Amino acid sequence: MDIRRRLPSTKLPAQNDDVVVTAPLPRRGSDALPLPLHLTNFFFIFLFAGTAYYLLIRWGDKISTSTPLHVVNFSEILSLIGVIASCIYLIGFLGVDFVQSVFLRSSSDDNVWDVNEINRLDCSLPIEPPRESDLTSEEDEEIVKSVIDGTISSYSLETRLGDCKRAAAIRREAVQRITGKSLTGLPLEGFDYNSILGQCCEMPVGYVQIPVGIAGPLLLDGREYSVPMATTEGCLVASTNRGCKAIHLSGGAFSVLMKDAMSRAPVVKFPSVRRAALAMFFLQDPANFKRLSLIFNKSSRFAKLQSITCSISGRNLYPRFACGTGDAMGMNMVSKGVQNVLEFVKTEFPDMVVIGISGNCCSDKKASAINWIQGRGKHVVCEALIKGEIVKNVLKTSVEALVELHVLKNLTGSAMAGSLGGFNAHASNIVSAVFIATGQDPAQNVESSHCITQFEAEGDDLHISVSMPCIEVGTVGGGTQLASQSACLNLLGVKGSSDKEKAGSNARQLARIVAGSVLAGELSLMSAIASGQLVKSHMKYNRSSRDIGPSSQVNR
Repeated sequence: MDIRRRLPSTKLPAQNDDVVVTAPLPRRGSDALPLPLHLTNFFFIFLFAGTAYYLLIRWGDKISTSTPLHVVNFSEILSLIGVIASCIYLIGFLGVDFVQSVFLRSSSDDNVWDVNEINRLDCSLPIEPPRESDLTSEEDEEIVKSVIDGTISSYSLETRLGDCKRAAAIRREAVQRITGKSLTGLPLEGFDYNSILGQCCEMPVGYVQIPVGIAGPLLLDGREYSVPMATTEGCLVASTNRGCKAIHLSGGAFSVLMKDAMSRAPVVKFPSVRRAALAMFFLQDPANFKRLSLIFNKSSRFAKLQSITCSISGRNLYPRFACGTGDAMGMNMVSKGVQNVLEFVKTEFPDMVVIGISGNCCSDKKASAINWIQGRGKHVVCEALIKGEIVKNVLKTSVEALVELHVLKNLTGSAMAGSLGGFNAHASNIVSAVFIATGQDPAQNVESSHCITQFEAEGDDLHISVSMPCIEVGTVGGGTQLASQSACLNLLGVKGSSDKEKAGSNARQLARIVAGSVLAGELSLMSAIASGQLVKSHMKYNRSSRDIGPSSQVNR
């Protein structure tokens, strides 16, 4: 008997406990059928009735014409085969679930093992730990079976049941049975599934836990911020925290918001290059901008069209719309505005064909030169002057070593690698951690991490700056309204929408905080590399022996 199969008991017994453990249930004969049992039964019942009726009609005709019954044609032979096959199935398999339940119920007493028998088996084989079902009623059990059979779609459970938590539990159980893998360890309880319905995640079965650490206080523009960072990388929060300390002791960091404009660039097609060029001139003509902006801004009271720049490839046109979006990150807002403008432009150019609302010239969630040069979202520059004694006593290195490392690593090394927007040490580390903690779109870390870091000696002190042209953040919509992420935004003082008079100020401040946090992270990591502390600190704080066997630990 293979004990690697799941044992449906409530706990694993100790070696001397006088208990019994239920063995795995045998596979059902109906599992081998190519179709669900009820469809197979229906097919053979229909086959039996149809062929039997046909034969009775034919035999009646033969009797009336005195034709011998044993004289048969090809269709009658096929009908006889159908009758015989359907009879064999109906006698042998009809009601197979009922027959199986009777036999399984009668043999349940034989389907137990004494714990001493288990102990005699080879216990070196891995035993999957038992799990408790998340179902609460027999009705849920029937729904799970229907999901597995395909009679109920998994995606429709929330709508059918009207209970998002119950739908997640049923879907989770169905997934476990279909895959044969346990989701024990993926939490189900303690989450508001209603809060994600229709906006954050479809077909949920639980949620992933990511620890949140606090770096700071970050002294930025005269205010202190405790920065939440969601990460599973050891040393990241501690390193950023050290950078915050060095900045704070040196008088703080200062930031400037250079630009705030989210972009969307559709792709439209014309019959000829000439027509595409005429449309480009029309869109970029300053005389038409006021009319186009009025049409664009109807999409939202926060949408403010700022510019339209076009790129042309043959007879294909890529107009790039840039606009302010208030406290929202703004992708949906911009897309609606672009749709309004395209509908208007089509009245001027009836031969224009809209190929796609996004033509990848935006450019969303992809590293691109156009984002690096023109920016997308919030363009923030942040700086700090770190005192020489702080560099020596807190960062454990020297100004000269940091400047030399910066030139050879962040500038020359990145150029040798052909980096695009990656002239930094690890900006994406900090951007990702803050994004996840505050409910931003993690995929937009791609362009939001575009950053060039500068280290320059200023006397005995160190001037450090980061320039980030594509920080795409919002404080309303998407994941920002979830409880945990909302709490992190509240910690930073930028939760929700800002006052009408200061529309967008919360999102802009969050972008400044992201840049300030990147500044701290860059300063600390570069110092660790310059002083030779990087490997030592990661070996100490970023390695776990929890999942390493004794033999592996010896080899370390």
